Amino acid sequence: MRNSTSGRLRFFVCAAVCLIILASQGCRRAEDRFVLALEARPETLDPLRSTDASSERLRQLIFNTLVRKNERFEYVGELAETIEPAADGLAYTFKLRDGVRFHDGRQLTAVDAKYTLEALLGSDSRKAAPFFEGAGPNRQPRIAAIEAPDARTLVIRLRKPWPELLANLVPIGIIPQGSAEQQKTHPLGSGPFRFERYDESQQVVDLAAHENYWEGAPKIKSLRVRVILDANTLQAELRAGRISMAINTSLSPDAYRALAQDPNLQVVQSPGANIQYLGFNVQADLVKDARVRQAIAYAIDRESIVRDLLLGQARVAHSILPESSWAYSPGTKYVFDPERAKRLLDEAGLRDPDGDGPRLRNEDRPITLKISSSNVVARAVAGVIQNELKQVGLRLEIETLEDNVLRDAQRNGQYQMTIGRWVGGNQDPIFLRDLFMTNGAFNRSRYSNTELDRILQEATSTTDRERARTLYAQAQEIISREVPMLPLWYPDNMIVARRNISNIKIDPSGDWSFVRNVTVQ
Repeated sequence: MRNSTSGRLRFFVCAAVCLIILASQGCRRAEDRFVLALEARPETLDPLRSTDASSERLRQLIFNTLVRKNERFEYVGELAETIEPAADGLAYTFKLRDGVRFHDGRQLTAVDAKYTLEALLGSDSRKAAPFFEGAGPNRQPRIAAIEAPDARTLVIRLRKPWPELLANLVPIGIIPQGSAEQQKTHPLGSGPFRFERYDESQQVVDLAAHENYWEGAPKIKSLRVRVILDANTLQAELRAGRISMAINTSLSPDAYRALAQDPNLQVVQSPGANIQYLGFNVQADLVKDARVRQAIAYAIDRESIVRDLLLGQARVAHSILPESSWAYSPGTKYVFDPERAKRLLDEAGLRDPDGDGPRLRNEDRPITLKISSSNVVARAVAGVIQNELKQVGLRLEIETLEDNVLRDAQRNGQYQMTIGRWVGGNQDPIFLRDLFMTNGAFNRSRYSNTELDRILQEATSTTDRERARTLYAQAQEIISREVPMLPLWYPDNMIVARRNISNIKIDPSGDWSFVRNVTVQ
């Protein structure tokens, strides 16, 4: 009996020790996992269908593309070692890098790139739309043929010159031949991290280092991307150490400053390329006069807002394009000048009879500024703008709307003024056409100028870079003078990370591909 009892006791002790060892190993594995915060749920894991910001962040981790943008937002090769356009603009030849492997070990070839593009063009994805002219059953493909004459050569032939081909290849993750259907549930690419699982109930995506990555294996071996929708929760998780890094989330400037005081955290700030803007509906009452829009531009002290409200976490903007763009030109610069604003309002017929406001025609019909109810910074900025316009005699009312309602109002022209942000698109000067050309794809200002239309049509059609640069400068001069949209500032890239994380070097576009070079001490 004694031996039996002793044997059972030894068994339970050994079992307990094993459980402790396993638990400690599990804890170490949890601690070793690098956790990235994502502030919105991804719509899809499929790189041929991802258009929302969260899905695109995951694409940047899991996939490579033929083309990427460099620090001046010029198009250069990623998987393509060289890109050679034909003299007549009707063909592009891509020479692919040697030795690139997908996560399942297969070597990437031109056949895979051809398959990817054909799968995209045969789908109803929004990413496919730019590759066609027109809409509906009458739309015509811009691409005449896609050829793979050998394992490292891809040729795209066009029906007519289309300078925007490279721009539209940037977000297209290359996938292995025959894998299109599986991408929705088990994405397979050649990027620095390979997919392991997606837990939709917990909103986490688990990834692992691609050890055979062609640019070198990531330093982080186990990566979790975790969706956190609430800013307060994100702050708490960062302080608790359950989040390793948060990149360009919607934390307030005060929150960033407070987190920087935490001895276990660091805040890394660098220039960004996205644009925060004040938009006008140029067909709406009162703001249809360019002099009123100019007056509003002079009445807003953007330097003060960036310094005091945004706590220096942005840079004042004078163009929709980022300053580092090859096509950047500031045009007319609007500095804080309330007296000039008053004179312009007088010239526009919005007279101030007694000099202390409000102005005639604006007294009973104030201008309405529509903003997002969920954007803390936009609400604070709107209040400052309201007070600054009051100083020049203009009455401004602020209306907060849910994001979806606000976007519908902007698209349908049901507003006078609004605050918004463009992410990514403004890095390409072609975006000026989409924003400001008559009936442009994103012309929410309802702006139309025949001279500008002519300039932008030529600028987006020419293959002569210097000619395009001159034309884009002319376009920015007209746009800045007529102010259908006032660039406010370029928000900085703001990254919160644990103190033991280093080599955090994000480019101005905010692309997440830099994560592969991050190290943990």
